[in-house]
Amino acid sequence: MVEFVRHAGLPHIEARRSCQENSCYRPHAHDAFSVGIIEAGTSVFAGSLGGSVRLEPGDVIVIAAGQVHQCNPNDGSWRYQMIHMDQEWATALATTERATALFSGITVLRRSDLHHDSRAWSDLIFAGASAERIESSFRELVGELGDAAPEHTVVSDTDVQLLERLRPVLDRLRDDESNPSLDELAVLAGFTKYQLVRAVKRATGLAPLAWRQNARIAQARHMLRAGHPIADTAHELGFTDQSHFHRVFRAHVAASPGAYRA
Repeated sequence: MVEFVRHAGLPHIEARRSCQENSCYRPHAHDAFSVGIIEAGTSVFAGSLGGSVRLEPGDVIVIAAGQVHQCNPNDGSWRYQMIHMDQEWATALATTERATALFSGITVLRRSDLHHDSRAWSDLIFAGASAERIESSFRELVGELGDAAPEHTVVSDTDVQLLERLRPVLDRLRDDESNPSLDELAVLAGFTKYQLVRAVKRATGLAPLAWRQNARIAQARHMLRAGHPIADTAHELGFTDQSHFHRVFRAHVAASPGAYRA
């Protein structure tokens, strides 16, 4: 079961309610800032840094844009909410240094009051409250989240210089409809293909092909939200066929393109 809601006045916010029983996510990253609310059941959250942590009912997890992670049910049914939003918009509403720190890593918070307030904010989005009320509520919430002592935290250690050296490689992986070979990509960055795989994994948390798939699914989400037909989206992003697109999309989003677009 999954339900997606977008707000007409705040198109950069997307909220979901979901219940999962099987492993549903492969390692992935969002191009948005995310707040997760664990409602029932337990799950195992793993990132590219910091190992894994067990999430429990009542937990709130905050994930900065670009942070590779995966989260799957530990045993039985797992129910959660997740709100994705533009990170620049969210950062502008963080008025303290501690709140701003939330935008550079992953933070797990285990306090009942934070869970209550996070859920109340999510309820405003699902209820279609005014954009002003949603924004004001988030400004208060992000301050509370920043002030709280975390149960678990991972700080990003992105190598900016390496990422810049890899920029031509990542641009080609994202934009080329064909699937460029590792040999071609290695030449762009001045690496051997084996060095390239290690470098991309170190800089992004994902191997080159996994990064390409993640980037294409991020683009697909934007296109589907804008109303693009599923078949056109799959074709424009270079997927071999709709079946391939469905498999990759579901592995990243834990929902079909049709359910996501509805």
